[in-house]
Amino acid sequence: MEETGGASAYGVSLAGKGFDFYKFVREPQTVVRLLSWVFAIVVFACITTEGYINPPTSAELKCIFNRNDSACNYADGIGVIAFLACIGFLLLDAYLPLMSNAKERKLAVVSDLAFSGVWTFLWFVCFCLLASEWSHTEDMRGIPQDAGRAIIAFSFFSIATWGITTYFALVRFRHGVDNVTLPTYTEPPPDQHTPYPPTYAPTTYTPYPSSMPDKLQQSSFSSTLPPQGDGGYQPPPY
Repeated sequence: MEETGGASAYGVSLAGKGFDFYKFVREPQTVVRLLSWVFAIVVFACITTEGYINPPTSAELKCIFNRNDSACNYADGIGVIAFLACIGFLLLDAYLPLMSNAKERKLAVVSDLAFSGVWTFLWFVCFCLLASEWSHTEDMRGIPQDAGRAIIAFSFFSIATWGITTYFALVRFRHGVDNVTLPTYTEPPPDQHTPYPPTYAPTTYTPYPSSMPDKLQQSSFSSTLPPQGDGGYQPPPY
């Protein structure tokens, strides 16, 4: 699993990263998915090439597992779909670090989790069916027994690999749910206040009343005039 620091979504950093091929091929999930891919090839290839024989009593091809064609068809179909699914999910794993949207990553991880869980169960059913039919096969003449045992063995191995893949997908899903948080607004504590600069009230100029300039002019003019006597004009002395 990929470990990242900081904000992350489903095992990958929240900001989309570039693709590192060498790191990708060393991931445990990639290794297990490649093993599932190889096991699927072995199962459907063995069934296609050696899974059907011509019994002595019939001219038609019959399945080597107790002549039950349904068992061969089931294992062949499960193997082919698993082969294609492994390729698709490998490409999805490589593209996952490039996704910057957490919802898209969630959809990819949930799809991986659901498909891997279902295919783990289907491989278990396939193994039980093939093992049961093989044990009931009485006439082994002309049957490639090595191919039959290989199909049963790799069906069992596929249960383990797809189960591990399901576990890895579940870990990614839980990692995304636990660590992806959306930013929320919180009120500041009551004892912390944001300082504001002091405000000053604008000063206003109040003009004097209209009567005051006349009084001032009269008083100033009268103070500069010389006092007038009662005798009128007096000539200077000789």
